[in-house]
Amino acid sequence: MNDWVYTEKVKEHFVHPKNIFKEDEGFVSDGEGMVGNIKCGDQMMMLIQVDKDKNIIADCRWKTYGCASAIASTSVLSEMIKGMTLTQAFAVTPKEIMKELGSLPEHKIHCSVLGDKALRAAINDYYEKSGMTDKIKKEEAKIICQCMNVTDHEIEDAVLEGARTYLELQERTKLGTVCGECKDEAEKLLAGYIQKHFN
Repeated sequence: MNDWVYTEKVKEHFVHPKNIFKEDEGFVSDGEGMVGNIKCGDQMMMLIQVDKDKNIIADCRWKTYGCASAIASTSVLSEMIKGMTLTQAFAVTPKEIMKELGSLPEHKIHCSVLGDKALRAAINDYYEKSGMTDKIKKEEAKIICQCMNVTDHEIEDAVLEGARTYLELQERTKLGTVCGECKDEAEKLLAGYIQKHFN
């Protein structure tokens, strides 16, 4: 463990993760969110229990097939959201999760995104099951590169995975490699996402 590059808090949440879902404990959820793809090595499930009188998250469980960063960031997220209103929990950002952990290595920041995405999916699932479909917020993706069908979400993911220049963005997404008309918009989004997540 001499080459451990994480904070003590990350280490604590990785070695002793909180609120992990166990099949045999009989946890009954009010909302369930599943994101990621097991084939890519990252998949996250988030289950929430809602105090319907107070409209807050009373408890939660999660399960992931991911790295130390994914485990630690979701563990800390699961502690952060207890007692939050659904609106507050829906708005939690990867930046806030990282701040709570005391930082993550930059190439691992994309791991912290899975937890909050799964949480938002679980909250939307709760709204769906409770007949409150007007409260469901969908994160609509916008196609930026028409030729290669690359969305703003994919650009944000590439930034979280380490892309800092337009060339690095192209290497990761193949955007702008046909007609190049999307370059200006892609560069604006690139700068915006770097500002959002790292500055």
